[in-house]
Parts: sequence; structure tokens; C-alpha cells
Amino acid sequence: MSDSDNIQTVTVLSKTTWTPTLFSFTVTRPNSFKFTAGQFVRLGVNPSRLTYHLQNNSSESEAPNEDIYRAYSIVSSPYDEVLEFFSIVIPEGAFTSQLQHLQVGDELLLNTTPFGFLTLARYQEPLPKDLWLLATGTGLAPFLSMLQDLKTWEDYEYIILAYSARNEQELAYIERIKQLEEDFGGLVNNPAKLTFVPIVTREEVAGALSKRLPELLVNGELESFVGHKLSVAHSHVMLCGNPEMVEDTKETLKQMGLVMNRRGVGNIAVENYW
Repeated sequence: MSDSDNIQTVTVLSKTTWTPTLFSFTVTRPNSFKFTAGQFVRLGVNPSRLTYHLQNNSSESEAPNEDIYRAYSIVSSPYDEVLEFFSIVIPEGAFTSQLQHLQVGDELLLNTTPFGFLTLARYQEPLPKDLWLLATGTGLAPFLSMLQDLKTWEDYEYIILAYSARNEQELAYIERIKQLEEDFGGLVNNPAKLTFVPIVTREEVAGALSKRLPELLVNGELESFVGHKLSVAHSHVMLCGNPEMVEDTKETLKQMGLVMNRRGVGNIAVENYW
């Protein structure tokens, strides 16, 4: 089967603008499409077919007539009827500079082959006890998917979601995060206890930590905030977000004695898709 055989057209159902450079959107889900929480897909857009450009067809807004693809982690639960994505606008980016113009009814292209190994199934040892999900920006997406999967709540005793942004406005999905424990944990016996850690690095915000994740690990502030210790014997740690955070935090965790997860064994799993 060629790659083109996996391409399906999906329709934009909704769009939420969080900040001038952060937005999320939902699209229809093909009936045959399956994925595991934490995986990503390749989404495509043909800018010339977006409503925005069709309605503003002046020379100033000439749009490329080509299919442009980028990788996007899925926000939705594997069982949702629609697919949700979380995006940042990169002003000079060929893809996101066009995607920011999305309107309800626009069509996108979806490669229905899911990618990525930032999934909880990768952990064989240590056995699940505490799960640490460390995200910056749109790296929150795969973790929201995991937290909308009942198995996550069944398998762990404690879940720590640490979400770092530059300012409070960029902390998207806060209300959804506050509902997760009730909406999903409430559906299983003895669910994991979720601790949410907001981190804002460029302004003081009440109730939020203020340093970068590596520093919060080195000085013990993150462990103190959540009341749990990271341990090579029982911690699963996942990192997703900007490459600098992922690299620095991974190295910090290794210095603390935790090890990369390889062939199912180890603590640390990472995703870098830009």
C-alpha cells in the first residue's frame, strides 16, 4: 500500500484560539482510523483551498496550491468520535502560518498511519506506579490523550502532570485538566491520584512554579510540590515539548539516576517532533 492510499480528507468542526500564537481545532474522524494515546499523525493542508484564501483572493494573499504536511500529536482520547489537535503559530512556517487561518468547514488531509512510541505500552519495567508527564507548550497534547484513556487511571497510583509555559495566558486546557480526574478517574475503581503542576517561567503567577523544569528537578522543588520522589525503581517519566527542554530535562533526570527506556526497560521516554 502506498503512502497516498493512507490519505483521507477530514473536515474542521471547531477551532479554539488560546493566544495569538496558540490554537486548537477538531476534525472529523475517519471510521477506520485507530491510534494509541500518545501517538502522532501527519496532517496536511492545501492553503489555496482554505476558505480564508478563497474569500481573500487578492494578490497579497496568494496561497500555495500544494499539500503541506506536518506531524501533530493527537489531543483526543483514542475513543473520541472526533480528532483534536493543539498548534502553535510559527510566523514563517509554511504549515502553521497557513493553518492559523482555519475555519469551520475547511478540509485537511490526514495520513491515517499513526506514528510514535511515546505510549504507556512501552513500559515493561519498572511496573507502573507513578507517572510523570512533563510538557512545555503544545507538547501537552499526547499527555491529554493519555489522561483521557481509562487504562492510564487504572494502571497507576499517582500521576503528575507538569505543564510549563512562558506566561499564564499560554497555559491552555486548564479547565479540561481540572476535570480529568472526575471525568475519567471517576469511571474506574481505585483510580490514580492526579497532581497538576502549572509552571510559568516569565511572570509570577499564584499557585504556579516559576523555574524551568530542569532546575525544578535539580533543586527538588517539583518533588516537594507534588509530595513524591522520582525513583529508578518505580517512576515512569515522559517528556514532550520544545527540543531544548526535552534534552536538558532528559540529561537532568539521567544525572538523578533515572535511565532511558529501551526495549521496554527504563524510566524516561521522550518525543521530539519538530
